[in-house]
Amino acid sequence: MIQNLLRDKPTKLLLIFTAFFVSNALIAESIGTKIFSLEKLFGQQPLNFTLFGQSGLGISLTCGVLLWPLEFIMTDIVNEYYGPKAVRRISYIAVALIGYAFLMFYLAMGVPAADFWYGSGVADGVPNMSNAFNSIFGQGMWIIFASITAFLVSQIVDVTVFHKIKKITGEKKVWLRATGSTLISQLVDSFIVLFIAFKIGKGWSWQLVFAICLINYTYKFIMAILLTPVIYWVEHAIEKYVGHDTAKRMKDAAMGKENE
Repeated sequence: MIQNLLRDKPTKLLLIFTAFFVSNALIAESIGTKIFSLEKLFGQQPLNFTLFGQSGLGISLTCGVLLWPLEFIMTDIVNEYYGPKAVRRISYIAVALIGYAFLMFYLAMGVPAADFWYGSGVADGVPNMSNAFNSIFGQGMWIIFASITAFLVSQIVDVTVFHKIKKITGEKKVWLRATGSTLISQLVDSFIVLFIAFKIGKGWSWQLVFAICLINYTYKFIMAILLTPVIYWVEHAIEKYVGHDTAKRMKDAAMGKENE
């Protein structure tokens, strides 16, 4: 039986999508501790602008946002061919494994380090390897909780909006349901992360929360627009791989699962 499942092309695709989705989410969460300057990335000085009364702002983003647009593209593809139930299941798996990964990070931080390891990075400018390890993996609990909550809620929003639009447009206007659902869900994602992690967890002012939220969302908005052609490319590749008739049956079945 397992051999028949593995030979089934739609099943193979779902396994690949699930593996990429979970891996991408975990990597994004793990590298999200680093904040980078988008202006400096392109060799420019920070803009130093004022927004909602907050001065000295630049386009500072977490490295995690580099991967999240791919996550929402994958959500739309799975939604299109496998339906909202599949997206929810994959999202739950991703959340569970992200939580498991962070638990392992904290356990690793508590394991006593070997004496020789403490100073093993001095030549590279790292005087205490144990402190460096803990500072990288030791994200605050508010940030972890905020990130997981935002991811799960935004996935549900993306699925819901995607199928609401698809019910109206049918098979046409893929760009509208894919981009529209991503733009709305990304706004929800950006706000929840900042609200939980920094408004509740760090006591940021509402002005600062809204300012940083707008900066992050602007980046996500632009990326969602720029990556829209990728949706069409992936759909073309899927149809070529499974065949037109199978692809059509997959889409029809995905819509039929909406009310399950």
